[in-house]
Amino acid sequence: MTGELSKLPGIGRRTALRLAIHMLRMEPESVAEMTRSIDRFRREIRYCARCNNLSDGEICPICADAERDRATICVVEQVADVLSIEKTRQYRGLYHVLGGVISPMQGVAPSDLKIDLLLERVASGAVREVILAISTSVEGETTLFYLLNRLRRFPEVKVTSIARGIGFGDELEYVDELTITHALMNRRIIE
Repeated sequence: MTGELSKLPGIGRRTALRLAIHMLRMEPESVAEMTRSIDRFRREIRYCARCNNLSDGEICPICADAERDRATICVVEQVADVLSIEKTRQYRGLYHVLGGVISPMQGVAPSDLKIDLLLERVASGAVREVILAISTSVEGETTLFYLLNRLRRFPEVKVTSIARGIGFGDELEYVDELTITHALMNRRIIE
């Protein structure tokens, strides 16, 4: 049991052992309900046919929401990134979940990601802006530049990237050179 639990992200052997012991102390019906819930989740949750976000139907609730700005698509790596942006309540456009980043070292090629689905959405003509919200890792930067090159065939679409740079509360002397470079390159006018 601990071997299976430790396969979950962020769960090491000690945490897996604690969880297994906790489950042994639970009422059998509670464990059975947990098992049914996990099974139901795995069977019923799918990926949205439009944006690749999690969905309990063909289309996710965000894509189905008529109040969202359909002319703006925010491209993210994973479903967790959608949740992080949604928590801010600042973005009202649509999303596109790539399903990862290009990583030759891990055997992830552009064809392994949902890039063609994104390009189909942009080619429809309804999109005016694509926001690239990709991590600043080497793989993230590789993915960002790959997407930029693929999106160049749509000159009418504005391609932007989320701001990169110095975090709130960071002291400049402790920030690395690449972060300072991004911060300088992405500076803005203070109004």
